[in-house]
Amino acid sequence: MITRRHILATTLLLATAVAAPAHAEDKPAEIRIGTQKGGFFPAVRQRQTLENAFKPLGIEIKWIDFQFGPPLLEAINVGSVDFGFVGDTPPIFAQAGGAKIKYVAAVKSEGDNQAIIVPKDSAIKTLADLKGKRVAFGKGSSAHNLLVASLEKAGLSWSDITPAPLAPADATAAFVKGSVDAWSIWDPYLALAELKEHARVLVFDKDVHKPNAYYIANTDFVEKYPSLVAKLNTTFASEGVWADAHHEEVAKAQAEATGVDIEAIRRFVNRSSYRVVPLDAEVIKSQQAVADRFAKLGLIPKPVNVSDIVWKWTPGS
Repeated sequence: MITRRHILATTLLLATAVAAPAHAEDKPAEIRIGTQKGGFFPAVRQRQTLENAFKPLGIEIKWIDFQFGPPLLEAINVGSVDFGFVGDTPPIFAQAGGAKIKYVAAVKSEGDNQAIIVPKDSAIKTLADLKGKRVAFGKGSSAHNLLVASLEKAGLSWSDITPAPLAPADATAAFVKGSVDAWSIWDPYLALAELKEHARVLVFDKDVHKPNAYYIANTDFVEKYPSLVAKLNTTFASEGVWADAHHEEVAKAQAEATGVDIEAIRRFVNRSSYRVVPLDAEVIKSQQAVADRFAKLGLIPKPVNVSDIVWKWTPGS
């Protein structure tokens, strides 16, 4: 016989089951953030801003450094990193390879932090002069995109140069030794080459295209913890506003963390922007142009639609 007591007991059990997803075990014990050692991240780490923002939730912050973007995104893809910051090209290669990533925010650049450089006495004076030359770049990095876009602007094809895909440390040695004729590279390596080697800038990013950088998160992490992703974006956006007004503090923290010459770091920081924004139509269009450029040259296995992996972030939500 079904009694009122049975009905009340059943109702209570159902209510408990519905409420279960709100339990503490449904949030991670830590959030793993991947950075390329430098930028404003050493200052953010010193300030403990993220740690203080997530501590009330019982969540620890773990920072993991990478030399450049592609290995950082691979770590996000396999789930060993939850959230990270990269330039424009790594997400294109990652998406084309089926990586489990989402664009969650963007940083619009003025285009002064990356350039193609040549030795100070080089006979190379224009982009057209790169024909037949050996050019270093990080494969799948934003510098890869700058090189491709620059050749396109000069009316040259990829086959007109001898590509030298090298990680930054190896490319630095190759440039100093003269075993490459030119180098497509970002700060602070760019600033170091300018100051230490008196390298000459052939073109900056802004002379060729409109660059952006991105905060990227693992797809599963975004789907499971959208409120945490929004909180990460909001916190980094707040730190970006602070950094834009405190260049010297940002430079000192980066120099301490990396051991890089403070004058090179100051040059890097003073030509940087840290403003974090959602991916709007303009940003997505710019990023799609990057994807189409690599697809046209057959440098990625298949064309991609950038908007397919954009997560909608509404600041203040």
